[in-house]
Amino acid sequence: MLTVLLRAFRVPDLRKKILFTLAMVVLFRFGQLLPAPGVNVAGVRACLSNTRGGLVDLLQLFSGGAMLKLSVFALGIMPYITASIVVQLLTTVIPRLDALRKEGREGQARITQYTRYLTVAMALLNATTVVSLARANQIFPNCDQRMLHDQSLLALIVIVVTMVAGTCVVMWLGELVTDRGIGNGMSILIFTQVVAVFPSYLSNIFVISPFALVTMLVTGVVLVAAVVFIEQAQRRIPVRYAKQMIGRKTYPGSATYLPMKVNQAGIVPVIFTSSLLFLPQLVTQLTGGTGPVSEWIARYLLSGDHPIYITTYLLLIVAFTYFYVSITFNPAEVAEHMKGLNGFVPGIRPGRPTAEHLRFVLSRLTAPGAAYLGALSMLPIIAFTLLRDPGTQQNFPFGGATILIMVGVGLDTIKQIEAQVEQRAYKGFLKGSSSRT
Repeated sequence: MLTVLLRAFRVPDLRKKILFTLAMVVLFRFGQLLPAPGVNVAGVRACLSNTRGGLVDLLQLFSGGAMLKLSVFALGIMPYITASIVVQLLTTVIPRLDALRKEGREGQARITQYTRYLTVAMALLNATTVVSLARANQIFPNCDQRMLHDQSLLALIVIVVTMVAGTCVVMWLGELVTDRGIGNGMSILIFTQVVAVFPSYLSNIFVISPFALVTMLVTGVVLVAAVVFIEQAQRRIPVRYAKQMIGRKTYPGSATYLPMKVNQAGIVPVIFTSSLLFLPQLVTQLTGGTGPVSEWIARYLLSGDHPIYITTYLLLIVAFTYFYVSITFNPAEVAEHMKGLNGFVPGIRPGRPTAEHLRFVLSRLTAPGAAYLGALSMLPIIAFTLLRDPGTQQNFPFGGATILIMVGVGLDTIKQIEAQVEQRAYKGFLKGSSSRT
């Protein structure tokens, strides 16, 4: 990886793209540290230093600590991620969106515009919820510090508008990185959010136990290597294209393969499950934690090591994995596309038999993929059981979502840098050859 980066910095065009990406990341982090107008910074810091676990850790992880600090970029990239997933799900049930998806670049531009509108709506909903919780001092449990200087309606509207505008700026920064930088801009920003909280997690673990820190670092290296191996694992289905004649020109047949990843769903099932399981805690905080329903939730769904919580967590991950794979990979559509290009899988007839074969292979790959995501998500609970320290579980930095985001985005970005380096080296070789001739 270091060699690839050094080679990229020797190319002026790539060096500008990398520096531009780093500049956008710095600007993004500055907006996450800049408090919104009307926020009591001293009170927020006091609550942050005395509160750990539960909803606080989830918000800390997926916002880079910005949401808990009520900053300008408090919502981060999560409204856009949520809107993208919702639009992707709606594409499978709304014929109009499905038709736009098949129209190519123009249709994709329309879908992107719909995603932006939905992002603003999601940001407005999230900002209103966060400001309401901050006004009622319910973001941090057992913290009586006042988080807002002024709790009038006008002051609350100003904070909500600031957070929504910050989300729009974050979305614009991500698109700028995609167009003028390296890698996918939205992925780079969510990678930045996750990595930003790592130093605080590691320092908290060191305070608890230096031995636990060393153990987790060694475990983290092994886990990252294992995740890289699984993320790169794929089933290659051989595909052959018959010789075809277009006009007066004959194109020879070719042989290639259709890659199907073991983890076809990526990180989406983990994010879905984590968000869904923290909704009961959010409802409990909003209702004050009184009543039989709130007591049942507090007993069975708020304790990360309870058997009911663990079982529900695993079942939801498996269910979301199968569901998301079924809507993102359509075997019938892939089979028809191959048939239209005179392609076929050796030993299997084109059309419906090919679709059934792809569906069979996909079902066999989704099972170990779902088990892999479930096992990866259980790491904080396993660490708590082995080390027997509640603080270790709350500050365990190598959770399933964390590792998947870091490894997935890191691998994709390095691959894009390496591809552009090789492309420019290839162009330079051709230019040198033509000049010698």
